[in-house]
Amino acid sequence: MLYFTLNYYFYKMANKQALLQTHQQIKPYIHQTAILSSTLLNEMAEAELFFKCENFQRMGAFKMRGAINAIINLTEAQKQRGVVTHSSGNFAQAVSLSARSVGIKAYIVMPKNAPLVKQQAVQSYGGAITLCEPTLQARELTAQDIVQKTGATFLHPSNDMDVIMGNATATMELLEEHPKLEIVVAPVGGGGLIAGTALAAHFFGNNCTTIGGEPANVDDAYRSLQSGTIETNETANTIADGLKTNLGDINFPIIQQHVKAIITVSEEEIKQAMRLIWERLKIICEPSCAVPFAALLKEKASFKNKQLGIIITGGNVDLGNLPF
Repeated sequence: MLYFTLNYYFYKMANKQALLQTHQQIKPYIHQTAILSSTLLNEMAEAELFFKCENFQRMGAFKMRGAINAIINLTEAQKQRGVVTHSSGNFAQAVSLSARSVGIKAYIVMPKNAPLVKQQAVQSYGGAITLCEPTLQARELTAQDIVQKTGATFLHPSNDMDVIMGNATATMELLEEHPKLEIVVAPVGGGGLIAGTALAAHFFGNNCTTIGGEPANVDDAYRSLQSGTIETNETANTIADGLKTNLGDINFPIIQQHVKAIITVSEEEIKQAMRLIWERLKIICEPSCAVPFAALLKEKASFKNKQLGIIITGGNVDLGNLPF
């Protein structure tokens, strides 16, 4: 009963007015990113596609939106003590830059095998890094220890209502510019982006539905929708490194309510879609960003002659380790 009550409370927070207020308060800290299209990609998909390019966002990914919203909404007492998160990727950078933007401390727990370029990016944004063993348990325990020692507030990268609502603003901007979109497609990892995308489509779209794209090798979200309970993966072997995490108890009910379907794609389909985006849109995108486009191409008969939005989630790529 408590589980239902909490989720109902968090869900009720996400109404149209609250989302508009969220967008307004984070605007000074984010970029309103470009929306691109390609005649050739439209012809390939047999649909009209609009790519929301969050790879042009501050720190290079959509996660800036959720991180800054969560930090803005802290109390003054919480801000004085700072924030902590554990991440080896984009959320570490987003929290670090967001914290610097409002003048508070950010403690970032990273696995000791995190790429040096990512550690340097976090440091450049002012994050104080603590390295730990490369396991989820070690990351959580280290973050918990910092919380106990400093009183800092822990920020979850995807299972947090403020983060979800911040993420929703990308689709709000997309729909403001293209109000006739029939479908928005987003990748699914921890669930924070697709939950926000689905809320934005629900409140601001005109009968606009949300579809998820997910690597077949880590299809926990697809299976979760089928079973009605949060599933996990036994392995995490996918090139889409940003999509290896599991859904949470806050974002999953939103996904159940508002995500129409999740389409799974192979590793080869992800690589092909990523290459097409690089070649035809002339932009850098991460493998995770290519997953929704790969899903659309795989099931293109279902989307023929429709107007679709696709969220390009980030562009922080290791250029020395490209899949093509």
